Amino acid sequence: MNDLPSGTNVVDGQQVGATDMIAALTAAPFVFQDGATQSFTADGRTTYVERGVPSDGEWSVAAEGTFASFWPPTYRATYTARWTVENEVPVGVSFTDTRSGVRYDGRYQSPAS
Repeated sequence: MNDLPSGTNVVDGQQVGATDMIAALTAAPFVFQDGATQSFTADGRTTYVERGVPSDGEWSVAAEGTFASFWPPTYRATYTARWTVENEVPVGVSFTDTRSGVRYDGRYQSPAS
């Protein structure tokens, strides 16, 4: 797992700041409750894998606590990103679609997973 923002004391449910968004999303791949995974790269690319089928998209920081994603050819969404913290350690990020309000909880995938 990559380093998360140093010197940042984050608490569970706190919005991810715009300056920490890249580090929060690229720290490690995410695994979701349904087994799907998603990885983000610092250059704005993302890959979502569901049932072994990958889908490539793009992402960017939209504003404080939010990021935008684009999945060709036309799907666009904006998500609020909030830290998931257990025992004072960030273990993932929850993503809430700003339009629908649907929330997705992503946990950092350990290297052994």
